[in-house]
Amino acid sequence: MMSDKFYESLVSGKSGSFFLIAGPCVVEDEEMPLAIARHIKMIAERLSIPFIFKASYEKANRSRHDSFTGIGHEKALHIIGRVGDELQIPVLTDIHTELQAKMAAPYADVMQIPAFLCRQTDLLVAAGKTGRVVNIKKGQFASAGSMKYAAEKVLQTGNSRIMLTERGTTFGYNDLVVDFRNIPSMQALGFPVVVDVTHSLQQPNQSSGVTGGQPGMIDTLARAAVAAGTDGIFLETHPDPANARSDGANMLTLGLLEGLLEKLVKIRRALY
Repeated sequence: MMSDKFYESLVSGKSGSFFLIAGPCVVEDEEMPLAIARHIKMIAERLSIPFIFKASYEKANRSRHDSFTGIGHEKALHIIGRVGDELQIPVLTDIHTELQAKMAAPYADVMQIPAFLCRQTDLLVAAGKTGRVVNIKKGQFASAGSMKYAAEKVLQTGNSRIMLTERGTTFGYNDLVVDFRNIPSMQALGFPVVVDVTHSLQQPNQSSGVTGGQPGMIDTLARAAVAAGTDGIFLETHPDPANARSDGANMLTLGLLEGLLEKLVKIRRALY
């Protein structure tokens, strides 16, 4: 599991780089997550970027009833745990209920609270009690300042290993916008701040019932986030987004990841 030393390096910036949370939207099969994680790890190590692998074991927040949600809780969690064990990297997954916090904790280093659930007290407390790092995504409806109260719900369990993630604010019915002022505002609360580049480019609530996106803007948003001083970058990536089972419309093609990260490292070095 993620060591205190690793987490402290993220908080303090001692790594000299932003950190990266990346992986596919959801576990689609047994081999895909490991292949993606191995590829990202190779790039991250070459560029000296601390890396946390991300994959959801279940997608509970779907627009349509017939949307793909996963291959089964236990099977997907075992696969996520295997990625961490085999590659010796920390892994992250989403949780949606208090029961899922207990279910996922043996397999994941980071419990991620989805944006829509950032006010759910029982869920935040359950995540805190696992002792794992808790990444709270800022709700599309929430201000940066209000995330203080979400973090306090985790802190009262005695767990101070918290990250806060910006993932856009609702802008009309079918779009999101990132307010980069949220980065320093949430950093002032005392926690590392992550910018979720790919979900911030979603175009939700489409008439088809399938969320759209603007993947062509990933490069722009990621560069802006690093320039604005984010501690971490979150993005979802897939070898073939067009055929991904979930969120393909806003994922980065895996083959483009290395070039993007090289640009981001240059920006970071120029600033610091």
